[in-house]
Amino acid sequence: GIAFYGVNTLSETLDILRAQTLPPAAANTSEFSFHHIRHNEIKYYYDENYPLDFNDIKGQEHAKRSALIAAAGMHNLLLEGSPGSGKSMIAKRLRHIMPPLHNDELLECAKLEILEGKEPSFTPVRPFRSPHHSSTGASIFGGGTHKAQIGEVGLAHGGILFFDELPHFSKPVLEALREPLEDRHIRISRVNAKVTYDANFLFVAAMNPCPCGNLFNTAIPCRCSDVEIARYKSRLSDPFLDRIDLYVQMHPISSDDKPTVTSRELHEKVRQAFLRQKQRGQRQLNGALEDMEIARFCRLDEESQRTIDQAIGRFGLSFRAVSRVLKVARTIADIEGEEDICKGHLLEALSYRKR
Repeated sequence: GIAFYGVNTLSETLDILRAQTLPPAAANTSEFSFHHIRHNEIKYYYDENYPLDFNDIKGQEHAKRSALIAAAGMHNLLLEGSPGSGKSMIAKRLRHIMPPLHNDELLECAKLEILEGKEPSFTPVRPFRSPHHSSTGASIFGGGTHKAQIGEVGLAHGGILFFDELPHFSKPVLEALREPLEDRHIRISRVNAKVTYDANFLFVAAMNPCPCGNLFNTAIPCRCSDVEIARYKSRLSDPFLDRIDLYVQMHPISSDDKPTVTSRELHEKVRQAFLRQKQRGQRQLNGALEDMEIARFCRLDEESQRTIDQAIGRFGLSFRAVSRVLKVARTIADIEGEEDICKGHLLEALSYRKR
């Protein structure tokens, strides 16, 4: 929405600034030319280029389903499986099936690219940040000696933050991540600056089931003892795991596995679910709903309420876990084109909880 006026000299600039009536703009960038869908006169832009396609992934239907749900509602996802099972492939392909962006979100993505020192691309593809597990806390959360510079968590705003080899990240980093996962912003305090950055991102993580990685592998025996496996998994605290909406175990592929779905097909389902959320009057996608919004948009019938009550007693679900189950069930219903959350949607959402 910015008008551009071309000038040759500083005098021409002063003449334009002094003038009561501005000349016609030489260029006007009021709209982007990308594919878009419209709701309430607002355009939401998306890209139909898929350099990384889900069609490259053979089998792993359960993981693909979870990826679809994660993208449609911006739900945090943890993939656990043997090396080579496709965890990173799924995470990297998620970026291209994310919900569309409106004009302001596109500009926010461009500002983040400028903060990182890049030339802004102005494309409707959400950010994808993947810090290495050896990264320092300052590089992930932001900071610095004098300035409160933005880190990976802030740069992932509106997009995906991917932690590969999750248990290898330091304990302080994983525990500090709990705040932005819950509050969706990150506060950085320094002597000369105190800054709050927005951090509303989709958190995706991948991990092996054990130190050697072969616990789920039927062809290669696991070399780890029970103590080593317990120590490996104990690096992830229960409060941290409570903030994960979708937990999926992935098993090694077999020769019978075939590609079953393309990114284009998944992206279409994400856009339809996105429209249903907007048509209900939601400001945020399902994964970011507040408590009052959950009560409004995630209402349950008597049968579904009995189901969630039984799950609370059986699995010891916390209040946060129940809220996240309801939000995931809402997204599953949106993907299926259902107005109400049914028992089947709730059972599927419960199946993704880590127990």
